[in-house]
Amino acid sequence: MRRFLGFTALLAIAELLVIIAVAELLGALNTIGLLILVAVLGVLVVKAQGLATLRRLVGDVEARRVPAATLADGGLCVAAGILLVVPGFLTDIPGLLLLVPGVRTGVRRYLGYRWSRRFVIARSDVRPPAPLAQRAIGPPADQ
Repeated sequence: MRRFLGFTALLAIAELLVIIAVAELLGALNTIGLLILVAVLGVLVVKAQGLATLRRLVGDVEARRVPAATLADGGLCVAAGILLVVPGFLTDIPGLLLLVPGVRTGVRRYLGYRWSRRFVIARSDVRPPAPLAQRAIGPPADQ
């Protein structure tokens, strides 16, 4: 949690410095207009991508396919939307990149690889414990 807060503080400072640098080049009103334009366009593109993802999800469910990739794409579109709505140019770059389907596919595969190494899937051949009636009552025989 401490790392996250530190990263967030550094990101906010970096975003502010970039916004100031852009404002010096373009002017304050143009910079504010650009930030608003990117946020609005980002929301519109994310909405379109989200609807397309929803259509693919419905198609996967109707075809009785596991919609794992579609759900991951939906989550990455949400992440892109958050990054685009946050004011600043540094967060806009990964937000825009996540809207490109090929980039999303690469990120999805990378995250799948990383998470598959972290989470252990339970084995299905493990037998459940025996009912109480079948268990031995009392101390073990070797004592």
